[in-house]
Amino acid sequence: MKLTKFEHSCLVVEKAGSRLVIDPGSFTLPLADLDGVVAIVITHEHADHWTPEHLERILDRNPDARILGPAGVAAAAKDFTVETVAGGDTVEVEPFSLRFFGEKHAVIHSSIPVVDNVGVMVDEKLYYGGDSYTVPDVPVEVLAAPIGAPWLKIGEAMDYVLEVKPRRSFPIHEAVLSQIGKTMTQARIEAVTQQGGGEFFVLEPGESLEL
Repeated sequence: MKLTKFEHSCLVVEKAGSRLVIDPGSFTLPLADLDGVVAIVITHEHADHWTPEHLERILDRNPDARILGPAGVAAAAKDFTVETVAGGDTVEVEPFSLRFFGEKHAVIHSSIPVVDNVGVMVDEKLYYGGDSYTVPDVPVEVLAAPIGAPWLKIGEAMDYVLEVKPRRSFPIHEAVLSQIGKTMTQARIEAVTQQGGGEFFVLEPGESLEL
């Protein structure tokens, strides 16, 4: 199974000739030539995690691809058929097995509504919590660790990684950071990943990691 990171929050997982797309949002460049897509997971409704244009582009090439997301995504993406998922659900989308965790986005500010959010575990190997610090109650082999966001304080992100204790981690959700900011926050996440006994990798857009 191969994981490819694209800009910001978008991941593509490939297995046995099929692809799973996670969070193709507004900070991600158009995803060209994506065939074999069996499912699209959208962790929450914010535009940096999904856009109609991305969904239309993927579905034009893969009309049978399923879209899965929490209730807030189903309401926001009402022009598409979205299968509603929540924490505790397991969904089989051959050849992938998906488990969902949590229910809410991390707090940005008291004046901003807290929206629905689910984390997703792919094949019991890759975990991405969306915009949350939800810790799954199972071991995590590879963690997509967010490093930059209006809701994110680096100390809290470090504590999150320490609690998860992944065998491997890589940074995600970093489009709002300068190159200097990325370098600094990546070093912090690398340190706590190693403290927990894991390895840290930086994936630039288009780079891949074997799972």
